Amino acid sequence: MKRSNRAIELLGWYGAAAIAAAYALVSLEVIASNSWAYQLLNLTGALGILVVSVSKKDRQPAALNIFWAVIAFVALVRLAMQ
Repeated sequence: MKRSNRAIELLGWYGAAAIAAAYALVSLEVIASNSWAYQLLNLTGALGILVVSVSKKDRQPAALNIFWAVIAFVALVRLAMQ
């Protein structure tokens, strides 16, 4: 596997793990859904999955994760403005 392909795959796995971790941490009430940690996990996770989706030309997960990343970004902006 080429080095760039390996990096893309790692980003995708990070993305999946970050989103799953965010969901688990909120569900188990370890962090709040309006916390920086939750939103950063969602944003970086969505971006990781987006990179691998675009590289594989998988449009559905790419579209979903663009939407997911925009929501997380807006939430982070709102947190910053508080």
